[in-house]
Amino acid sequence: MKNARTLSWCVAAAAGTLGVAMLTALPSVAADIITEWATVKAPPVPELRPVTLDGKATALLILDMMKSNCSARPRCVATVPNVKKLHDAARAAGAMMFYTLVGDKPVPAEVIDPGFAPREGEWVAQRGPDKYLGSGLDERLKARGIKTVIVCGTSAQGVVIGTGSGSAQRGYKVIVPVDCMSSEDPYMEQYAAWHMFKGGPVIITSQTTLTRSDMIKF
Repeated sequence: MKNARTLSWCVAAAAGTLGVAMLTALPSVAADIITEWATVKAPPVPELRPVTLDGKATALLILDMMKSNCSARPRCVATVPNVKKLHDAARAAGAMMFYTLVGDKPVPAEVIDPGFAPREGEWVAQRGPDKYLGSGLDERLKARGIKTVIVCGTSAQGVVIGTGSGSAQRGYKVIVPVDCMSSEDPYMEQYAAWHMFKGGPVIITSQTTLTRSDMIKF
């Protein structure tokens, strides 16, 4: 019995020593992400892919691109020619057009470029990042038999993530042309692109394709 107790004590002591050694060998981890902020490495650049779409089953969403907020963001102004070109191609292909308007004057004439202003019945005044909420957008898309949505607009961390995620969760394929989204600064756009590409839930990322406007064909 004495030998058994001695053996048990030795085993316990050895296990304790091993545990301490393992803890000592573990890499040092900072308390939280704020502490580590400056040392975090950005993920690899997302892959952009070309897409060919059926215009009749596609909707182009142009979100919050009003003079009042777009003109105050140089990166939004820089996207205008890209959105215009995509708008023209989508209309020619028979795609559904849908706009959200915000600001002090939520009317079509206040869109940043009159060349892609909405027509009657194509727009709603709608604040917030998820444009499905209270807008009837889902019903409109289903009534037209839409399977794919292209999400353009400002701000990227708001409407692109909010409405892009909302689209994926409702079963739509989501196309995000990175040269047609904008924000207050580049990091917000990087964050939005990564979230839609890989950083968000699988139900969103598996339904989303990152691309550029000149990589979209109808």
